[in-house]
Amino acid sequence: MSRIGKKPVAVPSNVEASVDGQNVKVKGPKGVLQFSCPEDVVVSFSNNEIAIKPKDGSKKSRSMWGMSRTMVNNLVIGVTSGYTKTLVIHGVGYRASLKDSSTLQLNLGYSHEVLYRVPEGIKVAVSGAKQELVAVTGLDKQLVGQVAAEIRSYRPPEPYQGKGVRYQGEYIFRKEGKKK
Repeated sequence: MSRIGKKPVAVPSNVEASVDGQNVKVKGPKGVLQFSCPEDVVVSFSNNEIAIKPKDGSKKSRSMWGMSRTMVNNLVIGVTSGYTKTLVIHGVGYRASLKDSSTLQLNLGYSHEVLYRVPEGIKVAVSGAKQELVAVTGLDKQLVGQVAAEIRSYRPPEPYQGKGVRYQGEYIFRKEGKKK
């Protein structure tokens, strides 16, 4: 039995939810999101709660049960409060700036600037004394994480000096350099 899947997803009073077959649509103060559940689960909506149950006892339907419940819960959280991931840029001369509302300009120690086009539905803000904090904000948890991972991939943190782009709060295992 899935401990996560057993719990129904509570829908707050300021959020409208609708279930049409396998499609779940959630509308809240921040926007609208939808998710199409796999055919291996049964979705029902009653008493301001979305319940998800496996269609049968097969391994696939049991594994889709908890995942589907988590995806629906992410929709509800996304339209009420949204998701944010913060990236920290470490390194001498490393900085970020917004060229315009949809382009992030990164100086990461290369001979050229890295230009990242921000996808629709995502907001990026640059802050900090040296423009070293990049906040990625949006409704869709998967898209926020994907954008943060793509920005981090331009210069992942290296273990010797710790230079690069890291998530806020991420621990980088530091190595000792060569000895004479």
